[in-house]
Amino acid sequence: MSAQQFMELLFGKLPDFFKDEAELRALWSVPETRKKLLEGLAEKGFGRAQLGDMQRIIDAERSDLFDVLAHVAYALPPLTRGDRAAKAKVEITTHFQPKEQVFLEFVLSHYVEVGVEELGPEKLTPLLKLKYHDSIADAVADLGSVDGIKGAFSGFQKYLYRRVG
Repeated sequence: MSAQQFMELLFGKLPDFFKDEAELRALWSVPETRKKLLEGLAEKGFGRAQLGDMQRIIDAERSDLFDVLAHVAYALPPLTRGDRAAKAKVEITTHFQPKEQVFLEFVLSHYVEVGVEELGPEKLTPLLKLKYHDSIADAVADLGSVDGIKGAFSGFQKYLYRRVG
């Protein structure tokens, strides 16, 4: 299948998953619904490997998979993960406490390097252990309750995917 055929096939299937750009942003901004969307795409033949291929085709290897979907569905220009993170940092400084900001900036640095996989709920504990030298107790002492940490980790992501401009 050519790149053009793949893109046309993907474009034709995307309305099955979200009705417009706002819904795509809403789904992608929450780790749990993003995971379900990716699982649904994979079931239809658009798994990580295929989306990664599309990322290369549209010259967006340094962009989020969100940008691949938004480009295919709505012809939006892809942002790099670095640009997306930089815009989110501005929001993080106004919506989170200083210690949370430090942790979220750490998370963003991993996101920029690795990709959206670093933002899944299953990554929270490994990221906390990495930042706090294998001590969840130190993380809780520094950041507050476990529920508060989870809330900050998933909550900041809406700023990462907010429409700019």
